[in-house]
Amino acid sequence: MDSGRLFYFCPMNQILLFDDPAIRGSLLPFTFTRPVADIRIGILKISEKWQKYTAAQVSFLTQEYLQKKFPRSPGPALALNGAWLPEVDSIEILKKLGPNQALFWGKTLLATFIGETEKNLAFTAEREIIQLDKEPVLVQKPWNIFQFNAAEIKKDFALITKGRVSQPIGDPHTVVYAPENVFIEEGAKIRAAVLNAENGPIYIGKNAEVQEGALIRGSFALCEGSIVNMGAKLRGDTTVGPYSKIGGEVSNSVLFGYSNKSHEGFLGNSVLGEWCNIGADTNTSNLKNNYAPVKLWDYTKGGFANTGLQFCGLMMGDHSKSGINTMFNTGTVVGVGALIFGEGYPRNFIPSFAWGGAAGFSTFDMSKFEETAKAVMARRGVEWSPEDKEILERVFELSKTYRIWDKTS
Repeated sequence: MDSGRLFYFCPMNQILLFDDPAIRGSLLPFTFTRPVADIRIGILKISEKWQKYTAAQVSFLTQEYLQKKFPRSPGPALALNGAWLPEVDSIEILKKLGPNQALFWGKTLLATFIGETEKNLAFTAEREIIQLDKEPVLVQKPWNIFQFNAAEIKKDFALITKGRVSQPIGDPHTVVYAPENVFIEEGAKIRAAVLNAENGPIYIGKNAEVQEGALIRGSFALCEGSIVNMGAKLRGDTTVGPYSKIGGEVSNSVLFGYSNKSHEGFLGNSVLGEWCNIGADTNTSNLKNNYAPVKLWDYTKGGFANTGLQFCGLMMGDHSKSGINTMFNTGTVVGVGALIFGEGYPRNFIPSFAWGGAAGFSTFDMSKFEETAKAVMARRGVEWSPEDKEILERVFELSKTYRIWDKTS
């Protein structure tokens, strides 16, 4: 692909992925702790997709409290909506964009050029508006992450594996259906598993491991350093982000990375952020008994909104955890840094830094949360940084109005 023309008016070959304010709030709790473009969907994060399609340097224009961890590179750039999922057609359209033009879909800004000194996109009103003639794929709601995941695995699989040769599986006890749709990265280990890629590709990342008795159906992505535990039943359209563990029964779900759902129990049509842990025998309902459309907590409305989906499970923000035998009802949203445990079904919206379950909640003390987070991250060889501390303390403050039981937080 000739990407040189794309940056004809942007000599630094830079892309700046901005948070659309009309979209960012609807993607909470995941955007409490990351820019929109840092969301993983398919095999790659949105930012990684743009980098691979364009070979450009990619940076972020996001909330002030996130900007230190997700910095903006100096210099002029092509500013792109961080919720936009790229494809080949997108690149061809952007190649034709002029320096004083702005690309829109309806009222949604998709792309324009930004100078080094410009801190926001208010200047766009003075640009010539170009309307895209084909509806873009935008991640605008949390459920879009699992909803679009199968298609994005297929696109990312083609992008990542083009012109490359898969490593051999080698294990004589592993059964593979449609091996042409399976790609194994260097260092991956597979033992006595069944890989069925007849309905979609299967990607096994670098140094990942698939243990004995695992059943995997594509589309499926296991990212670098992650582990599929013995006997897992992974029913397709699922992504396990890097350095995670997966087990039990899972269907059409996305784990961003550094998260564990290691044990028995069902997870379906769900999204887990980073540093989450699902306790043994935790089960998530993804279908209501009356088959009615699922409602999900919407931070922008301060209440529940109809997803229009018959299947929708758990949305869990970073650093949240469930104890053993937890039962999540259909369409549950858990914020950042929450700990859920105890008998019965907890409420369908659990605020950030909540501690408890169906019997009631208290507030997770920030110092104790930080102590736990440090220990969890250290197990993966990741340091709890000053930027992490600043972000989580800010989220604690931003989310306090939802913790109605705690008048002191």
